[in-house]
Amino acid sequence: MIKNKIEIEDLIEQKPFNISDNKIAELIKGKTILITGGAGSIGSEIVRQLGKYNPKKLIVIDQSETALYDLSLIMEKEFRSFKFYPIVGDIRNKKKLKYLYKSFKPNIIYHCAAYKHVPMMEKNPSEAVSVNIKGTKILADLSANHNAERFIMISTDKAVNPSNVMGATKRVAEMYVQWVFNSSYNKSGTKFITTRFGNVLGSNGSVVPLFKKQIEQGGPVTITHPDIIRYFMTIPEACQLVMEASSMGSGGEIFIFDMGKAVKIIDLASKMIRLAGFIPGKDIKIKSIGLRPGEKLYEELLNDKSITLPTYHEKIMIVKESNDKSDSVQNEVDEIIEAAKINNPTKIVKKIKKLVPEYKSLNSTFEKLDL
Repeated sequence: MIKNKIEIEDLIEQKPFNISDNKIAELIKGKTILITGGAGSIGSEIVRQLGKYNPKKLIVIDQSETALYDLSLIMEKEFRSFKFYPIVGDIRNKKKLKYLYKSFKPNIIYHCAAYKHVPMMEKNPSEAVSVNIKGTKILADLSANHNAERFIMISTDKAVNPSNVMGATKRVAEMYVQWVFNSSYNKSGTKFITTRFGNVLGSNGSVVPLFKKQIEQGGPVTITHPDIIRYFMTIPEACQLVMEASSMGSGGEIFIFDMGKAVKIIDLASKMIRLAGFIPGKDIKIKSIGLRPGEKLYEELLNDKSITLPTYHEKIMIVKESNDKSDSVQNEVDEIIEAAKINNPTKIVKKIKKLVPEYKSLNSTFEKLDL
C-alpha cells in the first residue's frame, strides 16, 4: 500500500514555458482536424488541447473502443462548441481512411498512431512495419491527395541511430513523410512536419505506471540496467510543444524538443519509492534484470551528422539531417511493406537496414545482420 500519492510532476524538474496561444488558435480555429491514435496517451491529450482552440470538427480514430468511449465522455462534458467524431478503426485500413478523407476533408492531421513497445516490436517486425510504416504511408499519401493543409507526425528519439525494430520503423516513416513533402506527388503543397521527442511520464506502458504498481505490491522495483538514462517530459508539456511546432512549421522540418536533463532510471525509481513514503533498498528493493532486446543505455535526439537550428521558442529546435537515400525512399518503403506481408522477420529487417544504414541492432537476434 502506497503511503503517499505520487504526482507525475514531482518526478522531474522542468521549468515552466510559454506557448503562442494566438498562433495556435489561428491555425486551429474553424478547421476540421483528424487525430490518429487519438485515444492513446499522447493522442488524447492533443485532442483535449485542440478543443480549447475552437476547431470546427475533431475526428479521432483509434483501435481501442474502450479508450475512445472514455475520451468521448470527457469531450461531451468539457466541449460543446464543435462536432466530435469518435471512429473505431485501423490506420492500415486504406478503404476506411479514404472514406474518412472524402467525407470529412480534414485540413490538419495529427498522426499519433503507432506501435511503440520496443521488446514487443522486436518480436513482431511485420506488425511494426504494417502500422508504423504502411499506416503512415497511407495517411501521408491521402493527405497529399486530398489537399490537407498540414500533416504532423509524432516521432520518437528511438528513430535516431535506431537499435531496435520499433525505432527503425519510425525512422523509415520520418523519411517517407519528408519524401512526400518534397515530391511532385505533393501537388497541393501539404506541409509535412515531424516532431521528435523522448519519453513522456505516465504514458501507457512507460516505467512510471510499472514502478507504481511494483511499489504498491511491496517491490521489488525492476530496472533493466543501473546505468540506463532517459529524457523525460510530462504528457501535457510534450503535447503543448507539438502544437507550437505544428503552428510554426513551413513543411519538411523535423522538430526536436529540449527535454531538460537526462534522468537515470535508478534515480527515478528511488525517487518514486521515497515519494510513496518508503526507503529505497530497505522497505522496497530495486532489482536490475538486464537490458531488453533492442534497448540502449541512452537515447539521442540527433545523429552524428545532424545540425540544429534555433526557432523563436527556446524549447524547440529544427534538425537538419543529410539523407543520401532521398531518391530511393519510395521504392524501398514499398519493398519493406511487401516483405512484411510474407512475415519473414530476417528479410524485413534486412530491407529496413538497407534504407536506414545507421540502424544497428542491440541485444537482439538481428545483430547477426550487422556483421
